[in-house]
Amino acid sequence: MVSLGLGRRSSDARMEVPRVNVVAIAILVVSAAIGWAAFTATGSRSLAIAAAGLALLLVPSPRIAQQWERAIVLRFGRFTGLRGPGLFWILPFVDRVSSWIDQRTITTSFAAEQTLTSDTVPVNVDAVLFWMVYDAEKAALEVQDYEQAVSWAAQTALRDIIGRTTLTDLLRGREKIEADLQQLIDQRSNPWGVTVSSVEMRDVVIPGALQDAMSREAQAAREKQARIILGQAEMEIAHSFQEAAKSYHDNPTALHLRAMNMLYEGLKEKGALMLIPSSAVESMGMGGMLGAAALRQQKLTGGHGEPSA
Repeated sequence: MVSLGLGRRSSDARMEVPRVNVVAIAILVVSAAIGWAAFTATGSRSLAIAAAGLALLLVPSPRIAQQWERAIVLRFGRFTGLRGPGLFWILPFVDRVSSWIDQRTITTSFAAEQTLTSDTVPVNVDAVLFWMVYDAEKAALEVQDYEQAVSWAAQTALRDIIGRTTLTDLLRGREKIEADLQQLIDQRSNPWGVTVSSVEMRDVVIPGALQDAMSREAQAAREKQARIILGQAEMEIAHSFQEAAKSYHDNPTALHLRAMNMLYEGLKEKGALMLIPSSAVESMGMGGMLGAAALRQQKLTGGHGEPSA
């Protein structure tokens, strides 16, 4: 069976999808027109048959590769070279395009389910691999299915990295893990003509019970830190009081002024009541100040009421 310029390609270099070859279709149309014109002019069927035979020979010859594609051409089963991009010709029934290699950046998602970390915690990790074919010849000849091989290499490398990493490093050190994972996959895929651009970890799922335990641990750590900060504040306040006491001990006048300020702040509101130890009154000389404060309070109340004992 002769293909009328309908080549086939694959997304994984094996399964192929139809591609329209306008050059082959044009050759077929022109050959048919020439044969029909020759048959109409001469009435000879041999010319029409010859034109049809020429069309059958020429139609499989032209091929078109897209800008990002390279065609692998085999001649009697032997590799003869790469073709493309653009229009190229092959020998009918002798040459064969075995596969079309896509050299654009390809994304492949992969995952590692129920994989144990180095501290025996089961995790599910989803990641995305960005890679491309830099050597189409190696991708076609060195491995049977380079896309599937890259996918399996990425998955096994991810399991290997997880098995050597603790859960804490897995959750906090993603950038380092992604770099190590890229390097490991690159080492395995370079012999196939494939290079890895980057690896991105999308999600890390841990068991629900462990999530609750980690949440309680984080809450306890925050409460501990809050208590530590409160204790440090109390120590700073006590230190400030100690320094103030030293200042007041060397300067009694400053202590009296502070006492007066305390009385003023406490009695400036109407109806305020302050309880002061008698020892403080004697040591700080606050008797006169208390009397003055009481007189001021009486004036403010308009002289009504009896003085308290």
